[in-house]
Amino acid sequence: MKTLHLLLLILFASILTGCGYNDMQRQDEAVKAAWSEVVNQYQRRADLVPNLVNTVKGYAQHEEKVFVEVTNARAKVGSVQINSDSLNDPQKLQQFQAAQGELSSALSRLMVVSERYPELKADGLFQNLQAQLEGTENRVTVARNRYVQAVQQYNTLIRTFPNNLTAMALSYEVKPNFSVENEKEISTAPAVDFGNSKAPATQ
Repeated sequence: MKTLHLLLLILFASILTGCGYNDMQRQDEAVKAAWSEVVNQYQRRADLVPNLVNTVKGYAQHEEKVFVEVTNARAKVGSVQINSDSLNDPQKLQQFQAAQGELSSALSRLMVVSERYPELKADGLFQNLQAQLEGTENRVTVARNRYVQAVQQYNTLIRTFPNNLTAMALSYEVKPNFSVENEKEISTAPAVDFGNSKAPATQ
């Protein structure tokens, strides 16, 4: 009886191997690794925000609205986190993408503010932070592209016959991915209410 049981296990393992089981494990790990790099680069960007805001404040103290928007957007980014175990939840991925998009929009407005202050643009620390931000944005783009490709390869693998039979048997599902539609939706700046705050002084 034990021999028969062992033979059945070997047969089942052989079937799984022939139907893409090992490839699915490799691709799943590749997706997780790619996601870790996405998170790493977004965190690198978030870490730059406080120094960047403080530097701009030194020259543009009247731009309170922009500072609050950036600060709030960074806080929201910190509150929306996804680990590798929850990557299959499209709603969580959408929330993560929306939060990161709001921070991107807020940082863009902060850079527009800097254009109005020549002394700020000439500041060495600001130039260094700006260069780091630009480099990080490039790394974010590369990391996101690699993640998109990893997910595409995984999804193609589990939807292709006969791998799809193994995927169904083991309840492997298609993973959600970043979407262009969400990028369009998050381009609107978050609303900020300043109540009785003073209007910016004229330069």
